Parts: sequence; structure tokens; C-alpha cells
Amino acid sequence: MWIDETLDRRTLLRRTGMGMGMVGLGAMLAGESEAQGTGSPPGPHFAPKAKRVLHLFMNGGPSQVDTFDHKPELMKYAGKPIPGGNPQTERKTAGAFPSPFRFERRGRSGIPVSEIFHEVGGCIDDICVINSMRAEIPNHEPSLMLMNCGDAVQTRPSMGSWITYGLGSANRNLPSFVVLCPGGFPIKDAENWRSAFLPGAYQGTFVDTQHREVDKLVENIRSPHVSAGAQRRQLDHLAALNRLHGVSHPGDPRLEARIASYELAYRMQSEATDAFDIDKEPESVRKEYGDGTMARTLLIARRLLERDVRFVQVWQGAGQPWDNHDDIEEHRRLASTIDRPIAALLRDLKQRGMLEDTLVIWGGEFGRTPVVEVTGKSYGRDHNSYGFSMWMAGGGVKGGHVHGATDPFGFRAERDIVDVHDLHATILHLLGFDHKRLTWRYAGRDFRLTDVYGNVVRGILA
Repeated sequence: MWIDETLDRRTLLRRTGMGMGMVGLGAMLAGESEAQGTGSPPGPHFAPKAKRVLHLFMNGGPSQVDTFDHKPELMKYAGKPIPGGNPQTERKTAGAFPSPFRFERRGRSGIPVSEIFHEVGGCIDDICVINSMRAEIPNHEPSLMLMNCGDAVQTRPSMGSWITYGLGSANRNLPSFVVLCPGGFPIKDAENWRSAFLPGAYQGTFVDTQHREVDKLVENIRSPHVSAGAQRRQLDHLAALNRLHGVSHPGDPRLEARIASYELAYRMQSEATDAFDIDKEPESVRKEYGDGTMARTLLIARRLLERDVRFVQVWQGAGQPWDNHDDIEEHRRLASTIDRPIAALLRDLKQRGMLEDTLVIWGGEFGRTPVVEVTGKSYGRDHNSYGFSMWMAGGGVKGGHVHGATDPFGFRAERDIVDVHDLHATILHLLGFDHKRLTWRYAGRDFRLTDVYGNVVRGILA
């Protein structure tokens, strides 16, 4: 058989092998597509501190003054106007609203932590609290896009997609980017973990962790009608059809991503069954995490990280649960479902020697006002993008440290301000990337997660 030596291997695989070439192509796509970017090649630019990320997303916007930014001045002005007046808020607000939750200094570092995160407070010496976060817009949809994708308006790849593109896959039998959200989608749905113009292989894989059975957690990867061997033959036949289709659509990234997804799903059948089955954990470990959906979700997250999934994002639940306009006491209930599991996870990672190279991030898309929102109940808080709190742990972050500050009332970030682009630049830095050099050429331009902004926040680095 004559072969044109000028053919690239994609074309060669499309034209030869009774479909087996395309099966092989599907297995290679994740690796080869990483080399298509016109910026820096895949892999860290310098020695990384972290090699995987766990993003704990408190969707809806947790209140900084009720969690990790203690503001006793609010008690002094309770019910009264804040000196200097309130910044413009989305809804009508009134006087200062002191936190109904008690704060206590925790750990050797003595960092104040709200009682609703009592268990997490026990890990505060491993945590860096950023009390000077700032976003751009006090609305959920654009703020979710900014926090997840680096742009509040334009369609851009998500942070998880950028990171998995840069680092590549360390486990061929599991997705590199997994999204765990019990009960359904958050607002903006899959846009939060999209790959946009990056190859589809870098999009997040959604898992609804309200389910307990593995086949419901990861649906449609195991056929109930045919054996594994028959399923393999079906994939081979499908690959042959794709080969014929691919001749007239060379280099189509959507087709290639679809082929890769079929192959990954086939390989996941045994690996996913193991990774998502927390009953394989010792009873002592399951007891440490506690009961409930969020406990189960975080234990699954640890099992995925342990199996070298690069980016795991855990959402509190469908919709926007932390969006407590009417009653801030709802924060107590929400925290009660995740406080113990987060603390157990941090201790678990540390005990296994994984915390030092796993970057854990906690926070929402913005914060909440330190003044009361005027509603029927008047016990809630409005959105606040001027200043809010997030925290990071492990992965080269300075533990037992507070970075930056808001004003005395917790409204505006005033000292060592960290905007979302700075946060993204710092996350990439900890993973070994210069955020200005991790790029992808699209529409004649080199794009990056931080667009044309962002500075590494050196003050939080260990």
C-alpha cells in the first residue's frame, strides 16, 4: 500500500485501518490537542507548587462579615447609617447589620472565624484568608462568568479548562476536569465549566452527587443491553463511520472531541466505578467526613484528586443557595452541611501528604453587604462586589495568614486589593504557569484566562 509521506498522522489515521486508526486517534486526542496552541507549549513554565486544584464554590455569594471577615464596628452602628454612606447596591439597603454569629480567634495564628465554620476554624493554620477580594458587577450571572471564565461578558474558556489544557491529563481513564454539584445545575449551567474555543476535551464533566448509585452518578457510560466486548465492537464500527465522515471534515475539533468522549466513556467504566464508590473507604474515614450529600460529595472529590484528576469543582447545590437576601440565618444551615466535610477533607489531604501539592480554594462569586437589605423580613443582605472574602489552602499558599482588608465595616476592599484576574494569575502561578504565556490562538489573537489583566499576589505565597 502506497502512503503519501506528506500526510500528517491525523489524515493517515482517517484513511487507513478499517476504523481502528480513529479509535487510536480518540485515545491520542487529549495529548495531541494540547500541542495545537500557538502560545507556550503544554506543561508548567517553572517548578509548580501544586499539581491539582479543588475549587469549593459557594454559589450565591457567602457573606464575608458572617464567615471570615470579623467587623465589630457593625455592632457600634447597628441599625444606623454607616459613616460615609453606603456604596451603590443592587437593591434597597438600610443601616448597619451586625453579624448574628459569634466570632472566635482560632489556631496559633489567632485568625477570627465565625462559629458557623467552627470545624474549618480548627484548620485555620493551614489556610490563607483573602479579605480583600473585589469583583466587577453585583449580579450573579456576570460574576459567575468572571470568577469561572475570567470575563463577565464574552464567551471564554473556564479556569478548569485552561488548567487542564496547560497541565494535560494524568489519568487517561477519568476526565481531567470534574464538576460535582448535587441536585442539578447552578445558574448559567454548563457555561460555568465550558471549554469555549479550547478543544472539547477540556470541558468539565458534570456529576450530580445527590445520587448514591455509581451508575446514576456517572450516567450512560455502561450499556445495560450489551457486553463490554460488544460495546467495544460498536465503538470500532462508530470509529469507522467517523473516519469516513472525517475525510470531508478534516481537523474538525467538534468531531474529534466527540470521538474522544466516546473513548473516554468506555475507559471510565471500571475506573469511575471505583472512584465514585465511597463505600470502599474505611468506616473511620466516612465517619470523619460525616453524613449527608455534601460529606459524600467531598469524599468523592478527594478520591478523584487522589486519582490525579487535575481540577475538581464542588458546588454547594443547584441554583444559588448562598443568595440569602431575606434571612442571613440561612448561612448557618448551609455551613452546617459543609463545615465538617471541608475540615475533614483538609485533614485527610494533609495526612496523605497531598495538601502540599493540592490547591484548595473556597469562596463564591462575590460577597454580601454589611448593611441590611430592605425586604419583608429585613434580616438578609444584598450582593456586594466591592469587597469580600475567599480562602486558599495547600499548594504553596501561606497558611495561618490573612491577606488584605476591607474598610472597618466590611463593605469595600481597601488594603492589598485582589481582583479576580489577580486571583487567576496567582492560581496559575502556583501551578507553575506564567499567566501571560498560557495562551491559545483563536480568531487571530492569543487569548489567556486573565485577558490583559492580572498580577500574581506574592503576599499569599509560602
